Amino acid sequence: MPQSVLSIERITALLPAPIPDRAWDDLLFASKAEVVARDGDALTLSVTPDRLDLLSEGGLALYLAGVLGVAHGIPRAVRPGPGSPGLVFEVDPSVAPVRPAIAGALVRAPEGASLDVGTIDEAVRFQELIHATVGRDRRAASLGLYPWERVTPPIRYAAEPIRAVRFVPLGGDEELSGDAFFAAHPYASRFGALGRVGEDRCLVLRDRAGAILSLPPILNGRSAGEARPGDRSILIESTGRDERTVHESLGLLLVVFAARGWTIEPVGVERVGSPRDPGEAAIADRAIDLPSRLVREISGTSLPAPEIEQRLSRTRLAPRPIEGGWRVGIPPWRPDLMAPVDVAEDVVLAAALRPEDGIIPSSRTRGRLLPEIRFRRSVALDLLGLGFAAPHTPVLVSEESVARWGGARPIRLRNPVSAEFAYLRDRLLLSHLPVLAHNTRHGYPQRFAEVGPVVARDPAAESGGATRYHAGLAVAAETAGFAEVAALVDYLLRRHDVGSVREPFELAGMIAGRSARCRVAGEPVAEMGEIHPAILSSLGVPVPVAWAEVDLSALWPFVRRRDAP
Repeated sequence: MPQSVLSIERITALLPAPIPDRAWDDLLFASKAEVVARDGDALTLSVTPDRLDLLSEGGLALYLAGVLGVAHGIPRAVRPGPGSPGLVFEVDPSVAPVRPAIAGALVRAPEGASLDVGTIDEAVRFQELIHATVGRDRRAASLGLYPWERVTPPIRYAAEPIRAVRFVPLGGDEELSGDAFFAAHPYASRFGALGRVGEDRCLVLRDRAGAILSLPPILNGRSAGEARPGDRSILIESTGRDERTVHESLGLLLVVFAARGWTIEPVGVERVGSPRDPGEAAIADRAIDLPSRLVREISGTSLPAPEIEQRLSRTRLAPRPIEGGWRVGIPPWRPDLMAPVDVAEDVVLAAALRPEDGIIPSSRTRGRLLPEIRFRRSVALDLLGLGFAAPHTPVLVSEESVARWGGARPIRLRNPVSAEFAYLRDRLLLSHLPVLAHNTRHGYPQRFAEVGPVVARDPAAESGGATRYHAGLAVAAETAGFAEVAALVDYLLRRHDVGSVREPFELAGMIAGRSARCRVAGEPVAEMGEIHPAILSSLGVPVPVAWAEVDLSALWPFVRRRDAP
């Protein structure tokens, strides 16, 4: 899960009193955050991928103020202002092939305050975390911060010839040509391909005076792209491939400033042949209608309306009664709230539910496991008895694992929170490749196996996918080979009195001629093979690996038929 190291002093500075060490766990119990470590002023926090806002001092302080009851609702400072003259991005059609989406906000410090070193560090640290998660290492979206006092509006966003670019990169002292920057700068080596249009042009944000703010998504310029202590107005910009991700990234970063009372103004967007977009959609509060019926169904109890409104306010949302429920205001840094059920979940979490003593209701009969579940558990026990360790891996897998395997693509999430959790695995192998990579420091041989769910494409299913259960095993050793895993599959099938036919079958990611498939009554129930050395090399695995996977859902009808009276 995403982690960050936060400053306890900066968090508590936004609260009425310091938080005792022993109270952190209790205060965060109802959130999706967990304290990993505390060391002096450093608080290491881990969150689920849908609550990234809690990984900034400002976002966590907003949450804690609600839990402590010292603040409620959305901060009033977060309201679009009247707009500054020339506060607009002029978007040239040349950016369309690579990063057509852009959005921005101008944040202004409250009276008597200005940007300080701590806020700069927090914003930059949180910006890089957003890049790594929502931004998918800047491929989907990237962010930039600029000192508005040193920018001459309007700002033009265009693809310019690289030879025409000259600027001092952020952190540098010498002016570089575009060719020199792309040839030698480490950021250009890492992110340069994301900001190039063809061979000879790159994306540029440039103000009316000709100063380069940045080369998105690579690096800011120093003169107009370096925010410094004492600045009172900061332009925040986000570019990317699609508008939704750009808005989500921008909204998350705004929490750093909103928590400290900075006001927010929208930045307009002008495109050739299109009406001007005022930019308010990127920073404005959203509204989701929450039916009282849904809260009752999810919570399992009828909560009084005032209590529901109080809980929503404590989670820093803004409920307003309507017929049959509430219209709930959602701030831009809560992109995880997309539907009424998400808001209802916040209502339930706000109660800080804790385990209670289990009470078995009066009944003449007791429940028991379904036969299919007992079958799956027996296979897991068989594998454990054969000496296989049992990892527990999530159903969601990363883009990297899918690309590395190279087979038919599994179901991709429409709105993944992170590239680490972008696909629903259709085989356990996609989860077991990272297991192999994470254990290269341990000795060999290594043997591990797992019985778990996968999601296979199924056009007949309402969701387009069907949950099935597989048993997957891997043997990593100098002597690992096809014959060993084939024998293991035969043993598992014979244990349940099922005969099979093994036939050669070329599988993606396997060595040619070293893979096969098993069929029972013509139905495929298992696959096996030796993983290709190219994949093992990319994982850093120094020994051969043999793999097998049994589709227990496909096998169960044959086992059930055998056991039928």
